[in-house]
Amino acid sequence: MGIKQVLFGAGGCICLALGAVGSVLPLLPTVPFLLLAAFCFANSSSRLHLWFVHTRLYRENLESYVQGRGMTCRAKLRVGGTLTVLMGVGFFMMRQIPVGRVVLLCVWALHMLYLWLGVRTIVH
Repeated sequence: MGIKQVLFGAGGCICLALGAVGSVLPLLPTVPFLLLAAFCFANSSSRLHLWFVHTRLYRENLESYVQGRGMTCRAKLRVGGTLTVLMGVGFFMMRQIPVGRVVLLCVWALHMLYLWLGVRTIVH
C-alpha cells in the first residue's frame, strides 16, 4: 500500500468520525463529511470502500443521493438546518462587515435553492 492510499484511508476515517458525530450534533454537518469519506475510501482501497457503503450511516444519509435518486425530506431538512445554523453564526459574526453578510446570504440562498429545487425529493 502506497503513501497516497494510506493518506486517503486516514482521511476517510477522520471524515467518517466527523460525519458520525455530525449525525448526533446539530452544528456539525453530516452529509459533506460522509461524501468526503466515500471519496477517500474509494481512493484508498476497495475493501474499505465496500465496508463503508454497507454501513447504516452511509445507507441512511447518502445511498439514494449517490445513486441519483435524490434525498428524503428528512435528510434535506437536516442538511438545510445545519447549513442555516452554520451560516447564521457566520452572518452574526460579520455584523461589522455588510458586504460579507450580503455574500454569505447569497451563498446560503444558492445552497438552499440547489438543495430544494436541484436535488430530487424521495417520498417513502
